[in-house]
Amino acid sequence: MNKDMFKGKWLQMRGDIKQKWGKLTDDEMDQINGQYDKLVGSIQERYGYSRDRAEKAVDRFMTDHDRNSMNQV
Repeated sequence: MNKDMFKGKWLQMRGDIKQKWGKLTDDEMDQINGQYDKLVGSIQERYGYSRDRAEKAVDRFMTDHDRNSMNQV
């Protein structure tokens, strides 16, 4: 899933993202609003991750979420 698809699937993934990264507030989720870089930055800040680690975590989440979505069809 690329960053454009991420934005398009934001509403579908929002609950799963909130469940995975529970330290993110609802206000932060509203501000992220499907923007990959904002999600990475918020995770980096809330969890004390390096930028690289946060990007890898989000990329892994997106891949897993995409894979799980395909398996449910």
